[in-house]
Amino acid sequence: MLSRRYLIAIAACALLCAPAVAQDKSIVVASTTSTQDSGLFGHILPLFKDKTGIAVKVVAQGTGQALDTGRRGDADVVFVHARPAEEKFVAEGSGVKRYPVMYNDFILIGPASDPAGVKGTKDIVAALKAIKDKGAAFISRGDKSGTHQAELNLWNVAGIDLAKDKGAWYKEIGQGMGAALNTASASDAYVLADRGTWLSFKNRGPLAIVVEGDKRLFNQYGVILVNPQKHPSVKQDLGQQFIDWLVSSEGQKAIAGYKINGEQLFYPNASDPGA
Repeated sequence: MLSRRYLIAIAACALLCAPAVAQDKSIVVASTTSTQDSGLFGHILPLFKDKTGIAVKVVAQGTGQALDTGRRGDADVVFVHARPAEEKFVAEGSGVKRYPVMYNDFILIGPASDPAGVKGTKDIVAALKAIKDKGAAFISRGDKSGTHQAELNLWNVAGIDLAKDKGAWYKEIGQGMGAALNTASASDAYVLADRGTWLSFKNRGPLAIVVEGDKRLFNQYGVILVNPQKHPSVKQDLGQQFIDWLVSSEGQKAIAGYKINGEQLFYPNASDPGA
């Protein structure tokens, strides 16, 4: 009789616990806004869930904020695009290992009137110098995102010290890529954008691509598991499954297959160890 009661109790517990386990088959990914705003996640996450049963909850932030979310242990995985910051994240023990996933490029967007006279050129540094010299309106995300870090680096390469040289022409908004593009559209300003978000952006108004093709506009993405040794709440197995899928042939094919109007937004390169 005791054995029978014991078995019934175990079975009842299993039934009660099963829904909780099923509901818990999810991870939190802190990721740059471009992967969300471009529509990439809307394309690949359902494919990943169909394959594994794992739901991915995305916290879309600038890269700096996403990495800080990982540092607090409030995400299982970070998926961002600022390699020096990613490598620092791993080196300090906040992340386990960085995996290259894909790339696209940054582009300089500007108004049709092109007051800096840079449209059609391919030298981003010369274009930034022209914008500064003409005092043409420029919108900066100003949010410590990967795009913002890339923009600041380009100003530095151009020999422009924003602490001294920025004036009314340079406006930091402290918001994401979509908001920066909307602000640029409303104010006939230049803005640095990732190509993926631009291709999916609808409110273009007078804006168009003015500078593209400079190798200094290369934009690499990486993915990292948050360190479970620092944060025991991290779902290590589920998070690693997501990473493994992203860098697998199936995940890389899914990324390559995402297009808008026939144009590919991201190019997988997980097999490139130097990426």
